[in-house]
Amino acid sequence: MIQIDNLGDYNIADEEVFDVQAITDAMMTTGQSLTELGIRFLLNLLVCWIIVHFFYYRKSHRRDYYFTFLVFSSAMVLLLYMMGNAEVGVGLTLGLFAIFGVIRYRTETVPIREMTYLFVIIALAALNGLSPIYHLAGAVTDHAHYVLDGGAVGITALANLLVVCLIWVLESGSLLAHTSTKLVLYDRIELIVPERRAELVADLEKRLGFPILDLEIGHVDFLKDAAFIKVRYRVPRGQDATIDQLTKAKDFVG
Repeated sequence: MIQIDNLGDYNIADEEVFDVQAITDAMMTTGQSLTELGIRFLLNLLVCWIIVHFFYYRKSHRRDYYFTFLVFSSAMVLLLYMMGNAEVGVGLTLGLFAIFGVIRYRTETVPIREMTYLFVIIALAALNGLSPIYHLAGAVTDHAHYVLDGGAVGITALANLLVVCLIWVLESGSLLAHTSTKLVLYDRIELIVPERRAELVADLEKRLGFPILDLEIGHVDFLKDAAFIKVRYRVPRGQDATIDQLTKAKDFVG
């Protein structure tokens, strides 16, 4: 309970209320807000550009996804930052991008590799847009203010670096066997029976020009004398195979 002796005096309880109000009203300056926005945006753009340019584009050479990934990530980190300051809520922000993803990417088949990179850059945008890089100082005094936290910035940068290193290790094939699959429309369906599997493998190896590790027979069309066969093979070192499973011309965009 606050006791007031006269009109101009207040006791300890009044000082506590004043301190809490001062801390609550502490705000970043315009310069600090611009610095925070610049750090978040540039860090996110740099990391996403490294991932897209040196890991994704080096193998796929798809300029459409190159553009999509960078713009999508940059727009998301800005939206997360602005909505975070406006106290709208992270759930609403992520929900907007989820709705966009359903509407946009439901209209066509997105390869699993492209979808994986899309989720990676969304996760990085959320990390860089929401991780705290300023902390409140002077909370025990009357001069509460925000200061840049170098340790928090370093931890955020380290988290980005860990993601880049993980992608580098996996893309270089250091942990996984460098194999790929190719979908083949095969015309000699008399060889698809189990008794002639050796002849089928030999014929496919002769036509494709590489040794086959395994194969799986899919849909068979006896009217057209054709069958779909999924072939798994080892990719020679230094070569890439990112469009093996594309079956339509519209799916290949340079």
